[in-house]
Amino acid sequence: MNLASIALLSVAMSTDAFAAAVSKGAALDKPHWREALRTGAIFGSIEAATPVIGWLLGAAASDYVRVWDHWIAFTLLGVLGAKMIWEGLKHDDDREPPVSRHGFLTLALTGLATSIDAMAVGVGLAFLDESIGPIALSIGFTTFVAVTLGVMLGRALGSAIGKRAEVLGGLLLIGIGSAILYEHLTVLPA
Repeated sequence: MNLASIALLSVAMSTDAFAAAVSKGAALDKPHWREALRTGAIFGSIEAATPVIGWLLGAAASDYVRVWDHWIAFTLLGVLGAKMIWEGLKHDDDREPPVSRHGFLTLALTGLATSIDAMAVGVGLAFLDESIGPIALSIGFTTFVAVTLGVMLGRALGSAIGKRAEVLGGLLLIGIGSAILYEHLTVLPA
């Protein structure tokens, strides 16, 4: 993967966490930078770890599916992208009363739920024999920044922007999957 693809993948992986962070920020009485940084660190750490776990699982199976790797990556990214778009377009009227701080377990579970797609991406990257370290670090750092900003923006902007970000992330995932498929289908045999 080139730097542009890694950057786009990192942004796509962080958008669902950003959307969750906006809603978490909107639920806070008065979000402070301390709480935003804490939330960003929790989400970013989880988002960096899950593609590594997925990559390890995918690497164990990669010899068996190397012929189909580009189709698997295309399908996984396409399905995840479509799911993100679907979630971004759903209406969410369940508002909780404002709180001063979210509990660690609540944030960790939310972070894990928003990082399942990153685990699936890790599986796909193992099939493509990509080095996961720099990609996982990029995803984790991008998520940390996005979530920190999302919490601070949440109170002011509400959940509308979070949903739009999730739709954009889904479109980016579908685009990356399509580019992977195109790249592998257009390579001329040696």
